[in-house]
Amino acid sequence: MLELNNIYTFYGPVEALKGISLTINQGEIVCLIGNNGAGKSTTLMTISGILRPGSGSISFIGEDISDVPPHRIVEMGISHVPEGRRIFPRLTVKENLEMGAYTKNTKFKIQNSKFNNQFDKVYELFPVLKERGKQMGGTLSGGEQQMLAISRALMSDPKLLLLDEPSLGLAPLIVSRIFRAIKEINHDGITILLVEQNAHAALNLSNRGYVLESGKITMHGLGKELLNDEQVKKAYLGE
Repeated sequence: MLELNNIYTFYGPVEALKGISLTINQGEIVCLIGNNGAGKSTTLMTISGILRPGSGSISFIGEDISDVPPHRIVEMGISHVPEGRRIFPRLTVKENLEMGAYTKNTKFKIQNSKFNNQFDKVYELFPVLKERGKQMGGTLSGGEQQMLAISRALMSDPKLLLLDEPSLGLAPLIVSRIFRAIKEINHDGITILLVEQNAHAALNLSNRGYVLESGKITMHGLGKELLNDEQVKKAYLGE
């Protein structure tokens, strides 16, 4: 479904990604683990078009998206849940969800059956959002804001969901709920690329994983294989 081939991404003169290559197959959950500053968020932003690669190529369902603008990438079927949630605090929960269904070249019709079907799906996934529909996004708890951020991304009916640190700053009970939801989303047929500080939970959940260090892929394999790797245990699992 997605292939990154020898991607270099820069922040000005600073080389953030140094020739990374990875693949994601349809239906998989793939995680990307690494220390702060390793380039994990940069990888997701490069895929979603927020950052342009300096060189290399990105292919999504056989089409090169390396130079495609972000709104077009959303239309093609990739949604990005950024680190820190980035909801619209002064819009209601329902309005935040409506924004997730809007793209530059799509007429926004509330009566549209597909649009309403997406509402039903996210409310089934996170019932609390239906209860909070008229509440301002900025007044939600951290966990509810993360649920809203994920749901907003799902409103565009994506084929591939990019999740950046969905458990960051949340209580353990809420983290468990978020991870259950990720599993449910995947069971519904959505492929997932997950960046997650909780390496143990991420590798347990994922089919495969990649280890990113200083902008380079240093290791990859099945999630359970990486869980049992001594180097990964020492560096990322605290064992």
